[in-house]
Amino acid sequence: MAGFHSRSTGSVDVRVVPHPAITLVLEFGNGPLVVDAATGRQQRGNLVAGFLHSAVRVRGENVECVQVRLSPVVARAVLDVSPSELDHTVVALDDLWGQDAARIRQQLGDATSWQHRFALVEALLARRAEREPSVDPEVAWVWERVMVSRGRVRVEDLAAEVGWSRKRLWSRFRSQVGLPPKRAAMLVRFDHAAHRLAAGEDAARVAADSGYVDQSHLHRDVLAFTAVTPATVVSQPWLAVDGIAWAGHGAGGTV
Repeated sequence: MAGFHSRSTGSVDVRVVPHPAITLVLEFGNGPLVVDAATGRQQRGNLVAGFLHSAVRVRGENVECVQVRLSPVVARAVLDVSPSELDHTVVALDDLWGQDAARIRQQLGDATSWQHRFALVEALLARRAEREPSVDPEVAWVWERVMVSRGRVRVEDLAAEVGWSRKRLWSRFRSQVGLPPKRAAMLVRFDHAAHRLAAGEDAARVAADSGYVDQSHLHRDVLAFTAVTPATVVSQPWLAVDGIAWAGHGAGGTV
């Protein structure tokens, strides 16, 4: 998780690209935080985003929030809904959590430090995650393999390794994670490549190292996920800030 606030600038207006995680935004500032999807749909306040197909605009004034990147392996237990039911868009967390959403917003607003806020969120997520296993062990294992390989893995090989047919893996993975295995691998590979581009690395080297056929293949994936070219990605704040907010992928980053 990471903490965000716009006290120094007064406002925020950025485009956020798809990421290989279910995203929770727990907003407690004077806000509200507003998300505009490509479909024209708009959401405010506490939010949960499934696996997005395209970038969304995030904006607001005096925004303060805790953002959580949640593995789809535990998402169903935490959210009370499968990632496949989030319909690749942004929905109001209040609709899923009811009073829990209102309660955590109040607690975050009353907290006097970011460390306290992170502790509150962690305790809430841990309590909700205890309810029931979210996915089959085989599905969890395949997700981990996709993440560790940075998307450079064949679905046929994954199915063979868990002893399932390709069709069975596709069906179970899609219904429990929210994406088909091949699409999940594409998203993870893109995420790794996009962050390397944002760090200033050469596009040709990034394409070769990330498992793309060539630089044109990388260009098409970046365009599909972000609606901008690789040359434009390097200047986008939503990727540049990750090295600060999510350094080490631990809890407690603030931006």
